[in-house]
Amino acid sequence: MVNAMALDIVRIPALSDNYIWLVHDPDSGETTVIDPAVAEPVLAEAAARGWTIGQIWNTHWHPDHTGGNAAIKAATGCVVTAPAAEAARIPTADRLVGEGDTVALGDHVATVWEVPAHTAGHIAYHLPRDEVVFIGDTLFAMGCGRLFEGTAAQMYAAMQRLAALPGATRAYCAHEYTLANGRFAAHAEPGNAAIADRLAAVAAARDRGEATVPTTIGEERATNPFMRAASAERLAELRSAKDAF
Repeated sequence: MVNAMALDIVRIPALSDNYIWLVHDPDSGETTVIDPAVAEPVLAEAAARGWTIGQIWNTHWHPDHTGGNAAIKAATGCVVTAPAAEAARIPTADRLVGEGDTVALGDHVATVWEVPAHTAGHIAYHLPRDEVVFIGDTLFAMGCGRLFEGTAAQMYAAMQRLAALPGATRAYCAHEYTLANGRFAAHAEPGNAAIADRLAAVAAARDRGEATVPTTIGEERATNPFMRAASAERLAELRSAKDAF
């Protein structure tokens, strides 16, 4: 469990490499789920902790981020918040949000960012007071999402926006891709000692069966070639190379 200010944030592994985030505000007793790929482990974890799930926050429509919506909603009566631009693909959504909208967990307020590229309507939830961003499949530790529905220019804009956050900001992404991303990062920037050091640490952590996320914006500035790309054109080159790596 990771403590972010007063929030309790629990990592729930799912499928082959997904992470679902269960987020609880002890002051209000409210709990939300970020991108539930499946329902069963989420409901079990909440029950074990005595937490009542009142919300789901989706970042995008992909089934490995929304597959648990219906069953969790049926079991708890929770409210599902999802990107307005992907409403047709998330039929369980109750509230549709876009750039600048806010959602709250108790007194903890998240501002919605539109960060399209991986999907056309992908959003993130930024909680500035807590220095936390739930980023779905846009930013990964040492990498970024594939450009399934958007452009390199959109991903570059998202990376630059994320890079401007305070370095201590914790970024909660939805997959354990760090080792593969780190190997590509070392290939892309062979002279970057910070990447080499981080790759060694990540490999050791994975050998111990440990998770490597969340990451921090400061770590990504130093070791993520996609965040470090000097232009959208460079990011496009890197993404194409990573896809074939």
